[in-house]
Amino acid sequence: MIDCNEIIGRYYQPATPLHHILITHSVQVAQLADSLCQRLLDAGTPIDADFVHEAAMLHDIGIIKVNAPSIHCNGTEPYICHGIQGRKMLESLGLFRHAMVCERHTGAGLSLQEIIAQQLPLPHRDMLPLSIEEKLVCYADKFFSKTHLSEPPKPMSRVREQMLRFGADSLDRFNAMASLFGEP
Repeated sequence: MIDCNEIIGRYYQPATPLHHILITHSVQVAQLADSLCQRLLDAGTPIDADFVHEAAMLHDIGIIKVNAPSIHCNGTEPYICHGIQGRKMLESLGLFRHAMVCERHTGAGLSLQEIIAQQLPLPHRDMLPLSIEEKLVCYADKFFSKTHLSEPPKPMSRVREQMLRFGADSLDRFNAMASLFGEP
């Protein structure tokens, strides 16, 4: 297993508000992902549980590069770019599989058509979670907010409402993940 705290420590100053937000959110996502992963393993579905935990802890590492003052991010990139920034950061460390989770976890993933139609400031390529591990981290992430850290997981109805705001395709992808993983 990799040392996620050491990797996060390369980029984030401990005991700062941004570090607290990243760690708290990542732990919430990892705990849910671990629980859902165990459910899959108990049902006989093969899944890399160690990788899921690591990827959940690192999926938002790129937020340090974005401009989101409400969560103490003072970078220059638009928030939508935190996934591709995280990919670059983890690829520079040779963590290519983890890097793809960063890029593919935004929303319920983003298709090339959505990126173009919405004129998102992202590379023109599909950024859809492919492996069961990528899908699980993407799914678990949707239940937690970085701005309301003390709140319990969002109810499924609220997550679905949020996914629908990004279009029917986004909701369809989320619903497909929900059918794979079940309710938290």
